[in-house]
Amino acid sequence: MRGSPRGACRLWFGGGAPAGRPARPTAQPRAGLASPLRSRARPVARALSGVLALLAAAAAPLVAQRAPVLPQVREPHPYYWRELYLPQLTSGPSAAAWSPDGADVVYSMRGTLWRQRVDGDEAMQLTDGPGYDYQPDWSPDGRWVAYSSYTGTAIQLRVLDLSSGVSRVVRDDGAVHVEPRWSPDGRHLAWVSTAHEGRFHIFVAGWQGGALATPRRVSEDRDSGLPRYYYSRVDHYLSPAWSPDGRELLVVSNRGRLWGTGGLWRLPVDTSGTPRAAAMQLVLDEETMWKARPDWSRDGRIVYASYAGRQWHQLWLVPDTPRRDASRADEPQTLGGEPFQLTYGDWDAINPRWSPDGRRIAFVSNERGNPILHVLDATGGSRRTVVAARKRWRAPVGVLRLRVVDAATGAAIPARASVRLADGRHVAPDGAWMHGDDGFDRSQRRMEFNYFHLDAAATVTVPAGEVTVEAMRGLEYAPVTRIVAVRAGETTTVRVPLRRIDDLAARGWISGDLHVHMNYGGTYRNTPAGLVRQARAEDLRVVENLIVNKEGRVPDLEYFRGALDPASTREVLLRHDEEFHTSYWGHLGLLGLREHVLLPGYAAYANTAARSIAPMNADVVEAARRQGALVGYVHPFDAIPDPADTSRPLTNEFPVSLALGHVDYYEALGFVDDLLATQRVWYAALNAGFALPAGAGTDAMANYASLRGPVGMNRVYARVGPGVTHGRFLDAIRRGRTFATNGPLVEFTLSGRQPGDSIVLAAGEHALRATVRLRSFVAIDSLELVRNGDVIARLRAGGGGMRSDTAFTLQVTESGWYLARAWSAGGRHPVLDGMPFGTTSPIYVTVGGQPIRSSPDARFFLRWVDRLRANAAAFTAWNDAGERVQTMARLDAARVEWVRRGGEAVVP
Repeated sequence: MRGSPRGACRLWFGGGAPAGRPARPTAQPRAGLASPLRSRARPVARALSGVLALLAAAAAPLVAQRAPVLPQVREPHPYYWRELYLPQLTSGPSAAAWSPDGADVVYSMRGTLWRQRVDGDEAMQLTDGPGYDYQPDWSPDGRWVAYSSYTGTAIQLRVLDLSSGVSRVVRDDGAVHVEPRWSPDGRHLAWVSTAHEGRFHIFVAGWQGGALATPRRVSEDRDSGLPRYYYSRVDHYLSPAWSPDGRELLVVSNRGRLWGTGGLWRLPVDTSGTPRAAAMQLVLDEETMWKARPDWSRDGRIVYASYAGRQWHQLWLVPDTPRRDASRADEPQTLGGEPFQLTYGDWDAINPRWSPDGRRIAFVSNERGNPILHVLDATGGSRRTVVAARKRWRAPVGVLRLRVVDAATGAAIPARASVRLADGRHVAPDGAWMHGDDGFDRSQRRMEFNYFHLDAAATVTVPAGEVTVEAMRGLEYAPVTRIVAVRAGETTTVRVPLRRIDDLAARGWISGDLHVHMNYGGTYRNTPAGLVRQARAEDLRVVENLIVNKEGRVPDLEYFRGALDPASTREVLLRHDEEFHTSYWGHLGLLGLREHVLLPGYAAYANTAARSIAPMNADVVEAARRQGALVGYVHPFDAIPDPADTSRPLTNEFPVSLALGHVDYYEALGFVDDLLATQRVWYAALNAGFALPAGAGTDAMANYASLRGPVGMNRVYARVGPGVTHGRFLDAIRRGRTFATNGPLVEFTLSGRQPGDSIVLAAGEHALRATVRLRSFVAIDSLELVRNGDVIARLRAGGGGMRSDTAFTLQVTESGWYLARAWSAGGRHPVLDGMPFGTTSPIYVTVGGQPIRSSPDARFFLRWVDRLRANAAAFTAWNDAGERVQTMARLDAARVEWVRRGGEAVVP
């Protein structure tokens, strides 16, 4: 879906863009001064070359300034594999390995390695930089620990000599190297690397005399030919574990599977290094999702993590008997062993490792929210938690005591905080949930920004020396940065006052994040109380936790109640609603469901019983509205749809939903990376005469350690007036009394009316008084007034680009919609997004009874509907003929409406 049809809609930046050269404005009113501006009709059609030039200019600084974490990995949907598969920075233990005698474990915690006796309470720090150290494995001779180390640009493979305490790099080629495992004789090392084509493959190298030989890839680079959505068409190979005799590796691979990371396979390993995937034998055929991480005991049992039929991962055992030999796919196969469950709980149990004697299993759980390390008796079920009550640090440390207060009242307040060491690494209090940004500017920092939430105060152990403390609370307080010197053996107290830059609640505004996922397979186990705590720290009043499937499971389904969650407080209202998750028709937010979640919450899942493209979104909307729900399109577009480009799929139902009156709000701010396309399509819908309120949602996976912004990073402000209720909040969104933002707070009135209002005028020329108000905690480059997609005024912001109170007069002669927006080119810390951006919903002006219309935009949507109609006509996997008849009827009805609004009346 790249490009845009000629004349589809007006360029949304109207000659200016986040990275483009702004056109010379007709006038630039100074703050507080009035200046007459005439609203003129402008040509709608634009050259396609101009659109592409604008897109390229706008995208350039985002790429140059803020780049994703580990962009060298060529797997789709990085927000999944980065969190669910790669190691994460946590204040609790993540992955553990046994000493050869089974008395000790080595594990990762705080991004460093620690050694501890299983029956003891003191942990000894083994490494301390320069990177974040993860996934240790202890060599059979007891001398070496192999591990992965994240540097900010790649993940190295390193080996620690326990006898000397010296760590050195053994593999650093710019790729990602994870999950190292020693062979039973200690002569080989296996691990997962992206060194081949940026994809996850198994590599093996010899180890002799403390040196690593040249690695060889032992997994086949194989195009499956399958239309996978969340995974590459090319098979992947994960989580190697050696067989007891060292002749095979147990791996996780999605060979032959459309959904999930795949089953457990036995992969023969020979000394030639020739990939032999054709000789792989299937042990367990299961969906899995990145975290299976099997381990092979010396007596032939396999322990792994699975969420089979459940919402959380638990430990399971299965014999190592093959089920299928990939080289004899056409022959009858002997059925292998059946798995059985070993642990039970509504939390994750992952990363299992057998003790050398095969009697115990070390594993990590998030039973208490943060990761903790357990040792389980394989027989009998006795479980011990390994707690580092005392710590022996490699270097002198001190204690930093942090307290955040409201600058005006002196009262302690919850906040988001960050503690960065001099070398760029981050630390957090014991037990705190650490959250890492998913992108950063390499010219400004060595590693991505990491933060935690605190209720008011926190205590952190840090290496002696300088540390940088940052604190902020939502969008209405100015963030604060302090550089603090911490002395060894001493406690240093830092009081951080946060100053309000605005108090929107005093003027009837409340903030909400319309798109949050409380639990979504991530590192932590979140709860309603935990989510409310996160929202308080982000100064967020309303949280919509959207229940949605993650492949074969539906996290948080048990929390739905059709009303506010009991964890809600006077400060935070929490509601569990739904995101309907069809990747064919486009994702919908269903807010305010009263009776039940719509299940299954998806359609068009190939190779499943939900393979039909029915229900379409129209069916979902009608079912949701019968429960009184508000319906909106969420994270709508990552590229501008081009109905003329038949080489690319186009299945999003948005223009049908518009035509049928099925859209109550639109996530005008979601993924900033998709902002151009999202705004462009929104403006086209407004030009076609649809009143479409702006909503906003972060799509925050609130239990992730690596996520795209915290809860409330992208939020909508709704003007509800006095008396805050969830119903009044949704009603304000429905009426368009909103603005959406990740930083700039923008208010706009026209002739005394607010966003969502309509102004009806007689034919002729009218002078309308406009006011635009801006407050922002980061500098704003552009403050603009937009009419029908064109910028008609560029306003000046004072206070370093953070403040404006502007009033001016518009001369209006034609019908149109008006909104105010503010933005800056490229990333601006601490906005954890591609760029600061805020937009109001429109105010609609009708002059002389003429409706707002745009024939080019109507034609754009009409051609789009024709593409959907052609797709549906060619589709064959309907469950019954009635599905096809109803779907085609809805598409035909939408087509009639677009013709009425100005599209060509041509039979498709």
